[in-house]
Amino acid sequence: MLPDGNPLDHAENLIAQDRAKDAADFLVALIAEGRGGLLARLTLARALGLSGDSAGAIAVAREAVSLNPNVPAAIITLGEALLAGNHLPTAIGEFQRALRLDPDNAQARFQLGTAWLEAGEPEKALENFDALAEGAIADAPKLIAKAHAMQQAQRSNPNYVRHLFDQFSTDYDVRMRGQLGYRAPEILREMAALVLPRQQGLSILDLGCGTGLAGAVFREMASRLDGIDLSLAMIAKAKSLGIYDDLKVGDIETGLSAFERIYDLILAADTVVYLGDLAKLFAPVSAHLLEGGYFLFTAEKKMGGGFELGPKRRWRHSESYLRDAAAHAHMQISGLIACSPRIEAGQPVEGYAVALSR
Repeated sequence: MLPDGNPLDHAENLIAQDRAKDAADFLVALIAEGRGGLLARLTLARALGLSGDSAGAIAVAREAVSLNPNVPAAIITLGEALLAGNHLPTAIGEFQRALRLDPDNAQARFQLGTAWLEAGEPEKALENFDALAEGAIADAPKLIAKAHAMQQAQRSNPNYVRHLFDQFSTDYDVRMRGQLGYRAPEILREMAALVLPRQQGLSILDLGCGTGLAGAVFREMASRLDGIDLSLAMIAKAKSLGIYDDLKVGDIETGLSAFERIYDLILAADTVVYLGDLAKLFAPVSAHLLEGGYFLFTAEKKMGGGFELGPKRRWRHSESYLRDAAAHAHMQISGLIACSPRIEAGQPVEGYAVALSR
């Protein structure tokens, strides 16, 4: 028996009481009796999302959109369900579709900005937040402040990196090896041949391991090979190679604490380009190296001193900065050579291959 009165008010009251699962059950029964229209389905999607059933929320919202394809409220609800389920590209597409139907829709504009911020794209987020009328969305000022803080960070946002490589994971190897002439792993292997006192039986940690391109090049040297990467999709590709002993999803600045062992060799092929200030990376790297161990990495070249964000949103580092950062982390330069780890717009990218020893 359904309660008297407005059933949607009853569902909203349940949600307000932190009883989203009860609200969802109630709305399912309401719709089954033929008493639920579009608003009931949209409220059901929201209740399912709040109760932790992300897949159910997306399915209900998709059905609502299929029945009401030109209703912005339905499309926004689908976008919100997709965003909560971490389907960022699809969520962004739905919010954009809602805005094409209703360019003045504040909720769609705010949610699109929120999605871009979640993807680590503060400039695109601010474009949408700035288009909102003052006071239109109560939470907007807080997210605007977050976007400005993200712009000032001295590293690429982890969500941006994760989103970027999740998107590229399907054809990453073909794109890197073919279009971009990527050979950072081979460059580091050549550096290893020059500086490492032994070439076999090493415990190796691969930072930003991606699909395993560097791991495949160094596997023959390893008695143990571990890897870490922000992108779950890239980790899945690396795992399929069967060459890693342990793979973890995490940020290389903060995630090394998940590895209890220390290593003979740590690699970062085309990885520090997503970090400006390297102090937060070099310190845990040094702590995870055995005495006499090595850290090999590639970097993109900056003239002069310090570091800078390049036009492709990849950080460049000067030789003097790399030397100073290594010294502060109690590591010394054992090798630093000019190299070109990849091609960009048909031109070789100027960079360094660096060997630090502890």
